[in-house]
Amino acid sequence: MTTPHTGAETGADGQQMMRVRTTASAVSKGTETLVHAGRVPPRVAELMAAPHQLGDFPYPVSYGYLTVGVVDEGPAAWIGRRVFGLLPHHSHHLVTPNDVHPIPEGISDHRALLAGAAETGLNILWQSPPYYGDRVAIIGAGMIGTATALLASHLPLERLEIIETNPVRRTFLTRLGLTALAPEDAGDDCDIVIHTSGSEGGLGRALEIAGDDGTIVEASWYGDTEPQVALGSDFHARRLAIVASQVGQIPAGHRARRTRSERLGAALSALHDDRFDALITGTSGWQDLPWLMDELGSDTALATATLCHVLDYEEGS
Repeated sequence: MTTPHTGAETGADGQQMMRVRTTASAVSKGTETLVHAGRVPPRVAELMAAPHQLGDFPYPVSYGYLTVGVVDEGPAAWIGRRVFGLLPHHSHHLVTPNDVHPIPEGISDHRALLAGAAETGLNILWQSPPYYGDRVAIIGAGMIGTATALLASHLPLERLEIIETNPVRRTFLTRLGLTALAPEDAGDDCDIVIHTSGSEGGLGRALEIAGDDGTIVEASWYGDTEPQVALGSDFHARRLAIVASQVGQIPAGHRARRTRSERLGAALSALHDDRFDALITGTSGWQDLPWLMDELGSDTALATATLCHVLDYEEGS
């Protein structure tokens, strides 16, 4: 394997190139397993391409967008700095300063990998912002749902419930100081229901527990699956709204006042909450990535238990 070097070239933005030596990357299980299985619909292939992806869908493709590393070549002001970037699972990256964001002091490399989940959660909360005293439910406690719940737990809500089918996951959430309930025990009359489970049943339950004039924020991506949505019955009579949230764009309510870099900076700052460490449920050496993707994309115990799985790139890993 040849290690790249910066040379004298500049990037498309005119900035000097720099090299990032990867220390760790993480698998975003929901999206990356769909990519691994070749389930990206052609009509959204361009939208779903990772910022520094190599190859085209369906495959072969080098994917991934949760990476931390150290700048070891490039502008003097950046040498030695730890950075997070939307970069694939590679040992080195040639980027410009605009492609990465410095990691704040006090946040470990592994926790910094959760910046992508925190950024997605922040985007979800910006999509349809809860008001003071609102009743909010989050359906699905995967990496995105749990990260969103941790962010929302800092808001002055009347009620915040995380709805999860897995009893082991509910116990895990309770230990984080969150209220976790089985779907049949969920409170109703919610102002906002955030759906992150990626399942037809979860979306159906979201429609049931939303109150009149309530909003369902759909944050799941289904790939080439077409879920059946119960828009008969009382959907229209109760004036429910389903809105899409997708982290590729800042929601319209904030788009004129926040850049994507500012959003990522806010997400990294949110990681000062020590509870985010609990979302890291496994660690492997980078060489295990092919095996890991097969495991996470199948009905395995590892797939069920995984929130964020880290790949280490340090010597000896």
